Amino acid sequence: FGLGVPVILRNSEETESSTRVLKKRMRQVKNPFGLEITNPAAASVTRGVTLTPDCLEDCVLTCYWGCNVQKLHEALQKHVYCFRIKTPQALEDALYNEYLYKQQYFIKKNDKAEKYCQLPEDAQVVDFGPVPRARYPLVALLTLADEEDREIYDIIAMVAVIHVPDESYRLSCRILYQYLLLAQGQYHDLKQLFMSANSPAPSCSDTFPGESSTDRGLLEKAGLAGDEPELQEENSKDCVVCQNGPVNWVLLPCRHTCLCDGCIRYFQQCPMCRQFVQESFPLCSKKEQDEDESTHV
Repeated sequence: FGLGVPVILRNSEETESSTRVLKKRMRQVKNPFGLEITNPAAASVTRGVTLTPDCLEDCVLTCYWGCNVQKLHEALQKHVYCFRIKTPQALEDALYNEYLYKQQYFIKKNDKAEKYCQLPEDAQVVDFGPVPRARYPLVALLTLADEEDREIYDIIAMVAVIHVPDESYRLSCRILYQYLLLAQGQYHDLKQLFMSANSPAPSCSDTFPGESSTDRGLLEKAGLAGDEPELQEENSKDCVVCQNGPVNWVLLPCRHTCLCDGCIRYFQQCPMCRQFVQESFPLCSKKEQDEDESTHV
């Protein structure tokens, strides 16, 4: 301001170190379960839904129609404090059989055959009522079929909560929540990463055709709407800052995956949404990147 005000000068190294965010230590585990909805636009409570499992081992797919919301979350807590949910029977005991109808399929290793799930006609269920709902339309449980496999994998079961359109809400079918149950007694809520890609796969947080803002608002009030990225990402796998390095870093809590190894050190705020970064973690280590590059060469 034209006065003799003292100024503190920092060199580039000091500035760089002061802007680094906490890097979260990650532990890599193998998830034996995979589940997708085939043709979600055609699914409904009356017509049923088609699921495509993709599992690394022999598994059992159990579908529970009209599962009680409160009992399901109590069952997840029981997995932590009381007993492990390793089998469909264990979940049913924890639910106190609070569901309307059950279907079960045996899934062979690496078998991607479609499985059709539908309520029987005599159930006479056309919708699950207004929000807040007491029952989830469909809950899919994947468990390992062989007891020996349960000793090998850290993840022993996966619970998927699925919205199926009915007379009350005609939003397209989607997976609302996915919970991974660990053998040690924890469970994790599987979250989406908001990542740019040349061929982005459709996600449960995308806006589906015919979805109105009113229905979206009702789902959000009921806690049934998935998180959405605030900005549209560009169709690129390169870092959004330097446009050169491959994207590798996930920023938390916003979950934008948009920075390379070189640019991550310069940002305390996400360059996509401007939210402050509390933690970050890499998708793969430097060693894995080098091995992947050498393989391509």
